[in-house]
Amino acid sequence: MVEPLAVWHAEHVNFARLLDLLDAQVTAFHRAALPNYDLMGNILYYLRTFADRFHHPREDVAFARLVERDPDMRLPINRLLQEHRVIATSGDELFNRLNEVTRDIMIPRATVEAAAATYLTYYRNHIATEERDILPRAGQLLTHKDWAEVAANVPPDPLFGDVVEARFQELRAQIAREARMSRQESRKS
Repeated sequence: MVEPLAVWHAEHVNFARLLDLLDAQVTAFHRAALPNYDLMGNILYYLRTFADRFHHPREDVAFARLVERDPDMRLPINRLLQEHRVIATSGDELFNRLNEVTRDIMIPRATVEAAAATYLTYYRNHIATEERDILPRAGQLLTHKDWAEVAANVPPDPLFGDVVEARFQELRAQIAREARMSRQESRKS
């Protein structure tokens, strides 16, 4: 069996990479450059489908087991559960604003930037809190049975897994291209 904490952490690393790519595109948008809207949309689509529908519900099961084992975890867990809802809602908001931009609907640039800032800030803080406070505690308290319940009925990652779904193949290629370009630009700086 794959070590569940390692999977949880690896998914966070992948999400952070996607958030960095999204942030770079938002920065281009802020500077009135032409961002890669397809890349932005694909990132949001992935995060809204895989993360919101599979990763976060799996975390919810782990969170419930943590609270059973340590009732003092209730308050931080409740905050994280609320953040799951905020992340989902702010992701929908950003996705909708980007769709408006790509359909040439006139909206203030600040509206798109605020939606992006909310999404990026909440998501990054959420990941950091889980990495710092929750994963170590889960490693101490959760049993093999708990981890089996967490992993039950969860499909493989369609973007970062061994087999990339057809709908995500272009996104994976885009991510690789963007990562190469970012590395090249950072070397020039």
